[in-house]
Amino acid sequence: MRYEIRVDGHMSDTLAEAFPELERVVMSGQTVLFGSVIDEAHLFGLLARCQSLGLHVVEMRRMPE
Repeated sequence: MRYEIRVDGHMSDTLAEAFPELERVVMSGQTVLFGSVIDEAHLFGLLARCQSLGLHVVEMRRMPE
């Protein structure tokens, strides 16, 4: 499964290191993290990382394969 997670603001390189399995781009004042997610536990783990780092998740969606 591929997912896209949008967070508010520009994510620094240091914060991005917390998500080594995802790629990122900055668009319109948001950082978009995207990539393969193994299973539901992995997805919830990504969201927990966002929360623990104080990132505000604006949108999360599954992308077509």
